[in-house]
Amino acid sequence: MSGDFDILAFGDSLTAGYGLARDKGFAPQLEAALRKRGVPASVINAGISGDTVAAGWARLPRVVGSLKRVPALAIVGLGGNDMLRMVPPRMTREGLEAILGAFAEREIPVLLAGMYAAPFLSRQYQSEFNAIYPELARKFGATLYPFFLAGVAGVPRLNLFDRVHPNEKGIARMVEGILPYVLRALPSRTRAAS
Repeated sequence: MSGDFDILAFGDSLTAGYGLARDKGFAPQLEAALRKRGVPASVINAGISGDTVAAGWARLPRVVGSLKRVPALAIVGLGGNDMLRMVPPRMTREGLEAILGAFAEREIPVLLAGMYAAPFLSRQYQSEFNAIYPELARKFGATLYPFFLAGVAGVPRLNLFDRVHPNEKGIARMVEGILPYVLRALPSRTRAAS
């Protein structure tokens, strides 16, 4: 069923639904939650497991070019793989800045799904990495959801056996957490349709 408007979920394995049935990942669960609230959105899964910010930036033109219509909102959830691979925060920031800039040029509102650096990393790395998301959200006027894995990270019953990727219940918790931010970030014309 096609919605009245599209939301682009652009990210990595957390968006792609790694290890889950096709209808249990982030995009389908978010779409179901929106429709339950009368919001006629189709959520497009543009997540690729393993993507760093640089990989996301490299494929963004192809993704946007393949869309049948301009999305009402883009949810950007990248950076977790950069952090796990200890990519210098400066490089992560530059890539995310380019991605947000590309959406801004196309006048597509963005909800930035933030990430926190793992506690085993150095304090300097944590400080530099954790500052990226709020600073870029302010710069581009994006809505910020501070931590994409809020309530899920470190909770064994909400994760797959690898303890990194959310299971179906973990995705449901992610959707529950981000949903108010999605509703707030949607342009008024789409909210009026609900």
